[in-house]
Amino acid sequence: MHSEAAPISVPLETEVVVIGAGPAGLFQLFQLGLQGLACHAIEALPHPGGQCAELYPHKPIYDIPALPACSGAELAERLHAQLAPFAIDWHWGQQVTGLRDQPDGRLLVETAQGLRITAQAVVLALGAGAFVPRKPRLEGLEALLASGHQVFLQSHDRLAPVAGARVLIHGGDETAVAKALTLAALPAEQAPQSIGLLHRRDVFKADARSLQTLQALRAQGRIRVHIGQPEALLTSADATPDGRTRLQALQILDAEGNTQELPIDVLLVYQGISPKLGEALDWGLAQQNKYFIVDPATQRSSRTGVYAIGDIAHYPGKRKLIASAFHEAIMAGFALAEQLRGQPVLLQYTTTSTQLLERLGKPAAARD
Repeated sequence: MHSEAAPISVPLETEVVVIGAGPAGLFQLFQLGLQGLACHAIEALPHPGGQCAELYPHKPIYDIPALPACSGAELAERLHAQLAPFAIDWHWGQQVTGLRDQPDGRLLVETAQGLRITAQAVVLALGAGAFVPRKPRLEGLEALLASGHQVFLQSHDRLAPVAGARVLIHGGDETAVAKALTLAALPAEQAPQSIGLLHRRDVFKADARSLQTLQALRAQGRIRVHIGQPEALLTSADATPDGRTRLQALQILDAEGNTQELPIDVLLVYQGISPKLGEALDWGLAQQNKYFIVDPATQRSSRTGVYAIGDIAHYPGKRKLIASAFHEAIMAGFALAEQLRGQPVLLQYTTTSTQLLERLGKPAAARD
């Protein structure tokens, strides 16, 4: 398993790379696993789920087969758990920037973080694009983010050292509120010394229960709300023992137009996320309104070895539904197996196929 890899000089090798680990990408990996294909998965976020996990993790979804209702987070968790039998190489927090043809007919996938993988085929399960956290324009922010020590972006802050720290969350939507409430609920040995919530006005977007809890914690002094806009990151002249710049405070302009300095140890930036296709639009695939045109019988794009499923794929009659993406993953799975094996693929059923049950790791008793 890989995560936020350092640059790799010699490319890794596999049969298929799936780019995107939302519902479409996760089910695509399941279908490829059933076909016995070796896969690497690349996801811009540090966790599975894509749009479901980021935009509506707690809202109910009612049109998933056999599930009367489930949240986006629950759906992502179930699809990820379904992949347990397969030896997938995961690459979290990686944004793909290049897709290059190789002399031997394979494809080289490159990320902004230095990951390089050579594959026989690539499946684009990009949704509306890679979800990228928004960042305020503050001098020195990029260097502090790169150090991975005191400043963290939304969805990339699971390793933030909050225990005993003065933590400030910059944001006002439901994810920012949820983060503040989560920190406030930590046991004493893991809890921050203080929790601040910075927003441009004293109005927060969250469900009624979360807002009620926030108000109660404010009244208890366990969460302090600051109203204003960030102006500057204030760092110490003394570096950390390993030579990193040390963040001391955030300078803000408050609602009255006065400058304040908020002493902090950890800054969590929760300014929302936005999907970006970025370089994908320059990968030489036929498009219609920024969607990749595919053959619905195979999900093949106009570029050899490249397939597309989910919201990013387009064909006549396309319906952008999760259930439709599941069907597209099946079609792509069979087409990929036939391409890589060079022969037709026999249709088998997981209820009766010894081969599929073995791939799923089911005991012999389950095959009778």
